[in-house]
Amino acid sequence: QVQLVESGGGLVQAGGSLSLSCAASGRPFNKNPMGWFRQAPGKERELVSAINWNGRTTYYPNSVKGRFTISRDNAKNTVYLQMNSLEAEDSAVYYCAADANIAKLWCSVKESEYTYWGQGTQVTVSS
Repeated sequence: QVQLVESGGGLVQAGGSLSLSCAASGRPFNKNPMGWFRQAPGKERELVSAINWNGRTTYYPNSVKGRFTISRDNAKNTVYLQMNSLEAEDSAVYYCAADANIAKLWCSVKESEYTYWGQGTQVTVSS
């Protein structure tokens, strides 16, 4: 059974940092594009970072560029999201996701491309 389990969420003051982890189990994900999404109350789920299978290509929307860093350790089947300079607007449930297409060399940037999803972890930034 495939599982993506996020951890590392919590409460932090504005300007602070958090590091999220996503541990995958049930099958290897070392050939899969991976991504982090977030969803705030009343808003649509949005992509905040994506990484290709070998970690050499990443994608960030302008809203988090320069503040968030995605990385992966394929030996551990784990993807990370380092979040710095957090703002109140970053408060949301953060989800890890995996694209099932292992033939893809680049990042997946559309929500529809992702097949596997974690349950999410809450990030709250107090202002």
